[in-house]
Amino acid sequence: MEEIVADLVVIGSGPAGQKAAIQGAKLGKKVIVIERAPDPGGNCLYNGTIPSKTLREAIIDLTRFYDRSFFAATYKVGDVSISDLNFRLHKVIEEERNMVYRQLKKNNIRLIIGTARFENSHMLIVVDHDFRMLFQIKSDFFMIATGSKPRNPTNIPFDNEVILDSTRILGLNKVPKDMIVLGGGIIGSEYASFFAALETEVTIVDKKDHILPLLDSEIGIHLQTALTDIGLRFLGNKEPEIIERRGDKAYVQFKDGTSLMGETLLYALGRVSNVDALQIQNTGINLNERGYIAVNALFQTTAPNIYAVGDVIGGPSLASTSMEQGRLAARHAFGAQASYFPTFYPVGIYAIPEISSCGYTEEELRDLGYHYEVGRAYYYEIARSHIAGSNIGMFKLLFHAETLEILGVHIIGRNATEVIHIGQLAISFHAKINYFIDQIFNYPTFAEGYRVAALNGFNKIKLKK
Repeated sequence: MEEIVADLVVIGSGPAGQKAAIQGAKLGKKVIVIERAPDPGGNCLYNGTIPSKTLREAIIDLTRFYDRSFFAATYKVGDVSISDLNFRLHKVIEEERNMVYRQLKKNNIRLIIGTARFENSHMLIVVDHDFRMLFQIKSDFFMIATGSKPRNPTNIPFDNEVILDSTRILGLNKVPKDMIVLGGGIIGSEYASFFAALETEVTIVDKKDHILPLLDSEIGIHLQTALTDIGLRFLGNKEPEIIERRGDKAYVQFKDGTSLMGETLLYALGRVSNVDALQIQNTGINLNERGYIAVNALFQTTAPNIYAVGDVIGGPSLASTSMEQGRLAARHAFGAQASYFPTFYPVGIYAIPEISSCGYTEEELRDLGYHYEVGRAYYYEIARSHIAGSNIGMFKLLFHAETLEILGVHIIGRNATEVIHIGQLAISFHAKINYFIDQIFNYPTFAEGYRVAALNGFNKIKLKK
């Protein structure tokens, strides 16, 4: 067994762990990354963000999805196989994995493959798959970045063919004819839209009355309408009571007495922190009531020299926010100047159509008592949409009715996750709605939706005066 002393030990090599490790190395510290899987990259690379977004892009390309608006009467998906999709998927994963290796090597970060277990708050051991001790590592600081995993209740008979979670679904060997998706959150909505685009008959079921309830409600309803247009069905106000496999079908009975059967079922009702093997109890760290590691605003756990970042601490559970959490935590650990985690940041949901938002929702502004106004621009008003074949979508700008300061930006439609950053900058600089009116945008672009929406909202203010 090798004994090692380091300045920072990062457990997990997903987005949060990578950025924490690189920041530590940039500060001149000796950094070690411990990864349980055979290769670095974490769930983000192998089971989460990268695979799901790659599949989305591949499905849109291979089905020529946006041709629907040009050739509606004669449009056909054609024969898109799982092998076609997996070819793209594996190519992207390989390139991203190589990039992670290059970044670790470039920054002189040592990668250790094995399972980390805390002995106390200043030492851990690393064991292999046969539980043989490989390393004993002492460090001033530790960063837990082990991510999350799908919540798999023990009473649900998961397999790799019929009853699936968001990891297992990547192993499907054919495009199913129909699918039940339990959960209308981000993961459920994304995968449901992917398979609906492949002409799988998809039914989303959720206990809420509409998809993605945390969104601005108008945007959520707009998404539900768009998904219905490609054949997806949504059933709200339902909770599963019995889930089982009957032959080669999935069967779900709901608490209201109704039931569904389908060729496949995706269970997308939450995730839990991935800490089972860490033995964090040896450090005095406990999980909160939601099953995640509790941290303060600086990402310190109850053991101050141990930080936790990324999905292991719960929401917002985005790769983008996890990266920044890792970077800020590493800077704080070594006394480098660091800001607090930002209040507002963009959220991207890669359904078809995609959604992105930043700032307050309309519901939040109402609850806070703001006097606000709304500016809207629909994609069918934007020439770029007609050219690209994607007329479904809208820009929604929320702004203060007196000061005109922009308070929230919500976009649904093609390129939403790209153009949201214009709105993000406007919010961060406390820009007013007339900023967009006074600027000239390239034509034709999706981004000019900001100007159309700003004019729409500003004209409402003028009419009221």
